[in-house]
Amino acid sequence: MDAPAPYFQWGFIQISLPNLVVIGVMLFLFVLALVLPFPGHGGAHGKDATKQ
Repeated sequence: MDAPAPYFQWGFIQISLPNLVVIGVMLFLFVLALVLPFPGHGGAHGKDATKQ
């Protein structure tokens, strides 16, 4: 905690390791949100489809 964070540099992009980890976790959670089904929805043949 007392030492400065390591930095990575690719051309004109320079980013610290903790920031790179946070961005990676955010991207992982975004992909999970796209792939996992939304809770509480049973699909097209749910309860609301039979009431029509």
